[in-house]
Parts: sequence; C-alpha cells; structure tokens
Amino acid sequence: MNLTQESEAEILSIANPLMDNLMDASTHVDYERHIRDFSNRLKAQLPKERFESICREYQSTKGFFADREFVKLFRRPDSIAIVWKQSFTKQVGEFVAEMVLVQQSGKYIVDHVMVF
Repeated sequence: MNLTQESEAEILSIANPLMDNLMDASTHVDYERHIRDFSNRLKAQLPKERFESICREYQSTKGFFADREFVKLFRRPDSIAIVWKQSFTKQVGEFVAEMVLVQQSGKYIVDHVMVF
C-alpha cells in the first residue's frame, strides 16, 4: 500500500517506533542506531560528530526526552509529516517533535526529523 493512502493509525504504528528509536538512540548517543532508518539524503546531513554535539547540548540544557503526544499528521504527494508535542525532563514547556516519512523500495524511512 502507498504510504499516503494508509490510515492515520497505520502511519502512527510505523512512525511511533521509528521516533522511539531515534529518541532512545539519541539519549544513548548511539549514532549508528540513530541513523539506521534515515534516507541517504538525511544521513549526509548529520555526520557523527554533529550528532554527538547536538546530543550533549540538548541533554545538558533540556535533559532527556519525556512524554510525547501526537498532534497532527500532514499528507503530501510523496511523504507524510507527523507532529507531536514533546516534553523534556529538565526544561518545562512544550516542544515540537516532527518527522517526515517517505517510502523507498517498500520500506518506510525518515527523510527529516527535528525537535525544537
């Protein structure tokens, strides 16, 4: 089935485990696990040294990832953008976690991801 035609529940059943892995790998500063589901384009944008620096910076200021709540899914012609409300352990307030999924060779991969 085409990613853009799947139900919201089906898409979230794919996206949530991917985001869970990204956040856990980031918490453990595990670069190889963090990028395992990335598109080649995204891998090229995040060298290991930059990943490690980003992890140290957010962990020292915000803490670790805490609760995440689904907000909205955006369907595009060739991708799906998913937005969650994200919290951290050290810093109060609401943050945005977002991911863009694409389908390549029958596999769902992450083409963009950010927490801000």
